Amino acid sequence: MANNITKFEKYINVLDEVYKVASVTSILDGNNRLVRLGANANEIIIPKMSMDGLADYSRENGYVGGDVTLTNETVAFNYERGRSFTIDAMDDEETAGVAFGQLSSEFIRTKAAPEIDAFRFAQYAAVEGIGTDEAVLDDPQETLAALIAAQNAMDEAEVPTESRILFITPTLYNGVMNLDTTKSRAVLDSFVEIVKVPQSRFYTAIDLYDGKAEGETAGHFAKNADGKNINFMVIEKSAAIQYQKHLVSKVVTPEENQTSDAWKFFYRAYGIADVYENKACGIYLHKATA
Repeated sequence: MANNITKFEKYINVLDEVYKVASVTSILDGNNRLVRLGANANEIIIPKMSMDGLADYSRENGYVGGDVTLTNETVAFNYERGRSFTIDAMDDEETAGVAFGQLSSEFIRTKAAPEIDAFRFAQYAAVEGIGTDEAVLDDPQETLAALIAAQNAMDEAEVPTESRILFITPTLYNGVMNLDTTKSRAVLDSFVEIVKVPQSRFYTAIDLYDGKAEGETAGHFAKNADGKNINFMVIEKSAAIQYQKHLVSKVVTPEENQTSDAWKFFYRAYGIADVYENKACGIYLHKATA
């Protein structure tokens, strides 16, 4: 039995690779070495530093002492979702593995990754203190002007330029690209990375279906009634608290399965999407008016 589990571990490793391709927000995943687990299982601890600024130097008394404060901020995970899948034991061990790999990769590509992206964008869009603007962008020139306004707002807020990532709908991006002017190329080139986000996962607010209530048994997510389409978001990478545990937690063999003669596989996504409170200006949201 141990050999069977070892072989299935190969497919578990593949899942993370599929997620990296399918998710447009994986580029924001933080360095997990900078955080540690909190006192409770659903918390992580993030170091924060603040310090005094410059003071007058005295030729008689020298330097004025300043304070440096290093504190630990505890934040709770805010995303926990899962599903289980069953493959009948009529398939042999190798076939079950291939079927699971195909099933899981398709599930992650079409269901899990879009939902994770939509959740993260909605979380970032709801943070107080971020830069915002609102308009219907029907003309590429309007989109270009909105991007320049976003740059100006972040420049004035002294947000680092070398790690700003532009998330934008394909329609708006292609419109600016088709302008093909020195100005449009310069604006697009100013971002360290440009990620095209389908509108179907780009909203200011979403509802997560629980998979059990009437009308929600299919699970997944939907745009909230008060949510608006996002035209684009500029995110400075260090502003996002994005820590994702992405794993298949269990593989149950037909021999261990007490309810059916089948392999049972469990998928679970557990993580956090938030923004450092002193870096809210590192997020810029441009949303549609309707």
